[in-house]
This record gives sequence, C-alpha cells and structure tokens, in this order.
Amino acid sequence: MAVADTGVEVLIVGGGPVGLTARVLLERWGVRSLLIDKRRRLSPFPRSRLVNVRSMEIYRRLGLADTIAAHAFAPEYGRIRFRDTLRDRDFATAAMIGINAPVPESPVTGVVTSQDRLEPTLLAAADAPVRFGVELVHVTEEADGVLALLVDHRSGAQTRVRARHLLAADGANSTVRELLGIATTGPGALGSFTTVVFDADLDRWCARRPAGVYFTAQGSFAPLYPEGGWSWFGPTPEDDAGDDWPGLVSRALGPGADVRADVVRVHHWVMNAFVAERFRQGRILLAGDAAHALPIIGGLGMNAGLADVHNLCWKLAGVLRGWAGPGLLDSYEAERQPVAHETLRQAVANTRLMLQVQGRRREQLRSGEAESARVELPWSERFFAQLGLVLGVAYRSQAVLTDSSPSPAPSDTSTDTDTDTGTGTGTSASTDTVTTASTSTDYVPTAEPGRRMPHLWLAHDRSTLDAFGEWFTLLTPDPASWTPRTTMRWPLRVEPLPGEHSGLCGLGPGGALLVRPDGHIGARWRDRPPADPTLQTDPTLQTDATLHDALTALTALTMPTLP
Repeated sequence: MAVADTGVEVLIVGGGPVGLTARVLLERWGVRSLLIDKRRRLSPFPRSRLVNVRSMEIYRRLGLADTIAAHAFAPEYGRIRFRDTLRDRDFATAAMIGINAPVPESPVTGVVTSQDRLEPTLLAAADAPVRFGVELVHVTEEADGVLALLVDHRSGAQTRVRARHLLAADGANSTVRELLGIATTGPGALGSFTTVVFDADLDRWCARRPAGVYFTAQGSFAPLYPEGGWSWFGPTPEDDAGDDWPGLVSRALGPGADVRADVVRVHHWVMNAFVAERFRQGRILLAGDAAHALPIIGGLGMNAGLADVHNLCWKLAGVLRGWAGPGLLDSYEAERQPVAHETLRQAVANTRLMLQVQGRRREQLRSGEAESARVELPWSERFFAQLGLVLGVAYRSQAVLTDSSPSPAPSDTSTDTDTDTGTGTGTSASTDTVTTASTSTDYVPTAEPGRRMPHLWLAHDRSTLDAFGEWFTLLTPDPASWTPRTTMRWPLRVEPLPGEHSGLCGLGPGGALLVRPDGHIGARWRDRPPADPTLQTDPTLQTDATLHDALTALTALTMPTLP
C-alpha cells in the first residue's frame, strides 16, 4: 500500500458540478486540492439542466459565465409548458424567473443548459489534480487532518491520502456520509425514475413554442442542446428488463406521431428528498446532494450545492492560511442547513403544484370540457419566481455581525409580464428571514448584515458583485477614512460606493459595509465609528481598530481552536 499526496490541503470527493466548482474556488484562494471520483469520466447524462441567476453570479466572478451561456439555450427556453402530449397545444405555461429574461436585481441571467455541457467547462477552469476511477472506501480523522483510503478501479491499487480537510460532494448516496453515520431527515426516496436520451426531429411541435421542459401525461420531454438532442423522463416501468425504449418514447409522443426515436442512452435513478442532520463532522464537510437531496422540480438542487461551496471555500481558505479560526467552519452548517430545509420545502411545494396542474387537466378531460379550455395555474407567478430563496437568503451565525435596524430597499419594482400566458414575473416585499415556501418567492434587495449584497451599478457594466473575490470588501462612500493605516492580517480591499447608493444601503456619508468573500454582508456601520478616547493620539486609527475587531469576530479568531 502506497502513501501519497501527504501535502493535499483539501480532498474533494465527487466530480459533479459542486465538487468541480469547489476545486475552482479553492484554486483561486491558492489552496491545494485533489478531486477524486469513482466514475471513470465525467457523466454523459444531462442530469441538472438549470443554472440559476445566483449560480451565474458566482460563475461571473470566476470568469466562466460567458462560456457557460455560450453553450446554453437562448432565454426563450426559460419556461415550462404543460401539454396532454408533446404534439398538443399548451394548456398551461409559466416562465422561469431570472432565466427567461433579465431581472433588475442581478447583472446576469440564468440559463438552461445540460449538466454534461457545464461540467467540462468547470473541469477546464482549474489545474488542480483530478483522478477519475478512484473511490474513497474509508476515512479516519486524525489530530491534524484526515486519512483517506482510496481504491483505483483500473489497477486495483490502494492509496492512503492525508489532507487537512475533506469536502464530500459525492451525491445523494454519499459514501462519506454513510461512513460517518450521519443520518438524514425528510421524505426520503420519492420514487424510481428513468431518463432516456434520444435523437429525434420534434421541431414541428416545439420550435415555435420553445421551453426548457414540456410536462405531459406520458412523461416529460426536454431539449438537451441548442444543436439538438432530447430527453424523456418519467416513472421507471415496473419491468424494464426487456423494455423497448424507442417504442416507449414514440408512444409517449402520442398517437399518430410517426417519429422514430434513436435512443442514445438510458439512466435509472431515484428521486430523493432529505437533508443531512449534520453538514460537518470535525474536518469533514458535506456539500451538495451529500448534504441535501432535492426533488428536481424547480431546478433547485444543483444550484443549492453551488451556493454551499461558495459559502464554504473561503472559510476553508481562511482556516488553512491562518486568518480565520477553525471555529469559522461551524458557521457553514449554521448558515447553509436552514437554507437546505427551506429549499427542500420549496422543491416539494413545486412538485405538488406541478401535480395540481396535471390533475386539473385530467379533470377537464374527464368532464368533456372543450379542448381549448385553459388551466388556471395554482401558483400564479410563484412556481419559478424563487428569487427570495435564490437571492434573498439571510445568514445568521457568528460570521455575521447584525445591526438592529433595517435599511431601505432599492425602489426598483420592475415587473415583466409574459403576454402569452398572463404570468407575472415581478417581486414583492420579503420578511427578514425566509421561512415558508410562499415567502421564498419574494425578494426585495436589502443591505442588512447576513444578506447577499444587492446588485448596484458602480460603473458601466461593473456591479457591486464584481467587487468581491478572494478578499473581504469594504464598500463605503468615504474610502479615505476607512482605508487601513496599519497592516491587516486579512485580505481586504476598500471599494468606493457612489453616494447615490448610500441611502439604499442604509449608510450615512461616513458609513461602510464589510462584505464577505461570498458576497454576503458581514457587518454594517451606518456612519464613522465613535471616537475611542484611548486613540486620541491618532484618531485615524479608530476605523482600523473597528475593522480589526469586526474581522476578528467574523473569522472566529477569538474562539477556541481545534487541534
């Protein structure tokens, strides 16, 4: 048995979008990582098909958004359509908010794209080593790290790898979670499904009414790539051993379709719905489906995992580089687990709403209503109007210094109405914390600590979100007073905030926002800190002391450290 890679700082288990994105983020922080995946290559299946607006903000910062968008569908595919069969006209439709058109709350637009198009872009975006066909079979936590036993499925060789931390992004059937004995809560397995990838010419029924997915009574159809290709998915037939998959797809298209489906591949899978009881055990952390598996309806699963590692990787970098205490990692679970529970509620609600639409249509058909009868959507604009959950997350942990009063919200309440459906895409006021599926749909930008910093234009084509990266950012209308005079141990940049944005952020002329590397506000000072009598000899050091104290608290440097 060989011993190798003793210098790895983070071992990433799982080479899907979440693990691959973590690899890119960690490399930007200069953290040495190794990614392993038991599969022999990237998955050829489309799987997740929606990169939402928040995920595209993350990829914009990483310089990947344009490449991802170039391989994605045009915005008009950002909607869902309900039909009796794919050959029939729509009896209901709804827009995917932030996908079908830009929203004023973000500098980017989400996209419909297949996971097998996204993953190669992520793989090419970092140079850190990746080993496919290598499986983790055992892990032990040591005093200063973790020891993982790996098996290479090609050669059969076993390797021990030591790492300072392990990030488990190995899916809903996570080996790491199982080895740690971490239980899950939630409905669990919702059923077995099959995805059939096929080629066929379906333009006659879809080209004039594009969509990211067509829900029908015979299963769901989705275009895979702008240049062609389709998938069908539905409940797995009880006996699929000898199933005629081309025939199944042809029959699902409806009587008289006369279309040959050339099946490329078939994938059987289980739709899960759960949240792990713990996201962290010592130096081992769970992310993505390993931490929370979500029903696919609404496109929340992969995106929630991307938000996980965006929250986590800067904290790992801080601990590894010494400007954060190990206790900062406690804030990962404190911040992301409540979001996972809320996201699960929203995904389950989306599934129920979809079933309501199909149920109402079946009632219409049984009652003999006219073929042209419409189905009133049970959610109005709410099915994909999830900006409150996507952009309005409020973190509460020791990594956020709260203040007592809310700030005014930017006044842009633009709405966008889809004229062919009457489905509105506007937003409305949200509560302080996202607590129910109904409030998950609503978003009003706010600069309260714990919230994502609102998108505001700093200059032409430069958003406040573009100011954040591998550092803390101090946004202030008074940069001269807040620029540190002394050396800080934390990576920190001071960014001028145009005066016209001060009021929207709840700041006076001398105020400031301290924004974490993940774009969430860590602290807010409405004006300059009050004078400290002990600093009378040099009053300019007052802001230095204020920043030092805030960053010390936010990064848990004053908390007891783990060995």
